Amino acid sequence: MALILHAGKTNKNAYKALIAAEYAGVQVQLAPNFEMGVSNKTPEFLKMNPIGKVPVLETPEGPVFESNAIARYVARVKGDNTLYGSSSIDYGHVEQWIDFSTLEIDANIARWLYPRKGFAPYLPPAEEAAISALKRALGALNTHLANNTYLVGDAVTLADIIATCNLYLGFTNILVKSFTAEFPHVERYFWTLVNQPNFRKIIGQVKQVDAVPPVQSTKKPAQPKESKPKAEPKKEAKKEPEKPKPEAEEEEEAPKPKAKNPLDLLPPSKMILDEWKRLYSNTKTNFREVAIKGFWDMYDPEGYSLWFCDYKYNEENTVSFVTMNKVGGFLQRMDLARKYAFGKMLVIGSQPPFKVKGLWLFRGPEIPKFVLDECYDMELYEWTKVDISDENQKERVNQMIEDYEPFEGEPLLDAKCFK
Repeated sequence: MALILHAGKTNKNAYKALIAAEYAGVQVQLAPNFEMGVSNKTPEFLKMNPIGKVPVLETPEGPVFESNAIARYVARVKGDNTLYGSSSIDYGHVEQWIDFSTLEIDANIARWLYPRKGFAPYLPPAEEAAISALKRALGALNTHLANNTYLVGDAVTLADIIATCNLYLGFTNILVKSFTAEFPHVERYFWTLVNQPNFRKIIGQVKQVDAVPPVQSTKKPAQPKESKPKAEPKKEAKKEPEKPKPEAEEEEEAPKPKAKNPLDLLPPSKMILDEWKRLYSNTKTNFREVAIKGFWDMYDPEGYSLWFCDYKYNEENTVSFVTMNKVGGFLQRMDLARKYAFGKMLVIGSQPPFKVKGLWLFRGPEIPKFVLDECYDMELYEWTKVDISDENQKERVNQMIEDYEPFEGEPLLDAKCFK
C-alpha cells in the first residue's frame, strides 16, 4: 500500500519525504487534488493534524505530521538503505546535521524571507540579525564541506536530503549569487545534490533567484480588509466615494495634504532647492569649484538646516548588497519629503561590518515632523545638526556631497543621492 502525503506539489517540506522515498524505494503518493487552505481545513484532515499544518503522511498505522518526522519515517520504514549511514556514529551525525540545517539554516532563511514577502512584520534590525546568523551557519557548513562531498560518509543520507531542501528555499527565493559566492563549497554541494536523478525527479530543474525580493509595503495587508465593506454594497454606486475613508484611518497624516504643508507656510527662503538640485546634477567637472561653492552661495541657514546621520546598528552590516539595499529602501521611503529635502548616503568600508553615514538638507530649522512620524527608518539613525560655524563640519559636508574618497580614512562601497 502506498503512503499518502497530503501537501502541495511545490512544498519544499514535502520534497524531503518524496526524495527520501526515491532513495529508500518506498512508494509515496501525493494526495490528489490537494488545495492549500481548503484541503487542510477539512474535518478529515484535522483528525490527522489538529492544527491543520502540512505536510501530513497517511500510513496504515496512522498519520505522521511535521516534515522532518515524516522524512525520518519514510527513510526507516524499510531497513535496507543507508539513509542513516552504517553505524551508530553515522546515525548521530545524520541527526546532528538535520537539526543544524533546520535550526540554523532553514529558520534564518525564513526570518529573512518571510517579512519581505509580507508574512511577518519587517524590522531592519531583525533582518540584519537573521542574515548574520545565516552567514555564520553557512560558514560552518562551508568549512565542513571543504573536505566532504556529503554531510555524513560517502553517500547521500537523510541529512543531505533535508539540508538541500532547506537550502532550496533560500536559493530559489532570496539567496542571490553574490551572497552564496561567499560559500563556494556550499554552492558546489547544493548544485551537486539538486542535480542527482532522485532529486531532479521530484523538484525539477532549479534556478537561483536573481534578486532579493523587495520589502512589501506595510499598508498592503490592510487593503483586503478595506475591500470587505466595499464588496457588500456592489449595487450602490453612491457608496464608492467612501473608499478613501479607511485609508485616512490608517494614516493620520493623510488629511493634511488638503491643507498646506507646514513647511510651505515658512517665510520665503533665498535658497531655491530645485536650483541646487539642478546644479548638483549638471556639474560634471570641477565639482568642488562649481557645485560645492554654488551650494554655500545658495545655502540659507534661516530657511534650511543640515544634518549628519549615522546608522545605529553598523555592526550588523555584514553583507554588502543587503546594506546597500537597506539604504536604497530608506531613500524610497523618503519620497514623501522630496519637495523639501536633499540627501547623500554613503556606505563606507571595504570589509564588513560596513558603516552607513549620511548628510541631509531639510527645509526649516529642524527635521520635519511629518518625516519623523511617517518614515520609520529615521529612528534607526543618530541625527546631529551641522554647525556651519565649524570649518571641520563644513568640510565634512563638502566631502559627503562630492563623494570624496577615502572618506574619513576608508573607501566608499556605495554612494546614493536623494534629490
